[in-house]
Amino acid sequence: MLYLFDIDGTLLLTGGAGVTALDQVFSTRYGLSQAMRGVSAGGKTDPLIIAEIFENHLGRQPTADEIAHILDAYVPLLRQAVLASAGYRLMPAVYETLDFLATDTAVCLALATGNIRLAAQVKLERAGLWDRFVCGGFGCDSADRAALVARAIERACDHTRVSYAREDIVVVGDTPRDVHAARACGVRVLAVATGAVSREVLADERPDAVFDTLAELPAWHRHHRALRASVTTVP
Repeated sequence: MLYLFDIDGTLLLTGGAGVTALDQVFSTRYGLSQAMRGVSAGGKTDPLIIAEIFENHLGRQPTADEIAHILDAYVPLLRQAVLASAGYRLMPAVYETLDFLATDTAVCLALATGNIRLAAQVKLERAGLWDRFVCGGFGCDSADRAALVARAIERACDHTRVSYAREDIVVVGDTPRDVHAARACGVRVLAVATGAVSREVLADERPDAVFDTLAELPAWHRHHRALRASVTTVP
């Protein structure tokens, strides 16, 4: 099985480090104060967040070069902000859940996140989680979340040399955008209500399951594996 994990709100919260870093970049480059004011980052890719800042405060779309330059400036500021953040914390049962999945030799752990790759690395490294994931799809692959999920699947298949059945690919995220991206790729999706979106709103999107925390994922995994085994053993 292939699990594709979102980061922010699913695995961890940085305590506002991303907002701090982007505010600093836009203050320095464009003289904007509180550039992230009024921008909801939940489930969006980094390029989309930057485009929304431009629309809200500058009244135009950014060029591709502007996005690239902003992201280049953003990463070192993010690293400083993450390391300094008193509000950085993991979501409940992250270590335990990843440890459990790692005991199943048929499981591959990867990422599907709107963060660009270097930002994802910065956020995960503080908790020692970056090396838990073999690859991923990132905001630098595409501004479209479904496209980066598809890229994550492609990379994972290349890495493991396994062609995963669609029912054995599982996106794990905390926003409706995670659900929509998974459905666009024809794969399963588990929604976890540890971010800013309520369990009820997530349930309305009809994921395969909704969890209060990741502590519920191991039981779902055992059940799914048992179902798949029973299907393959039917004469």
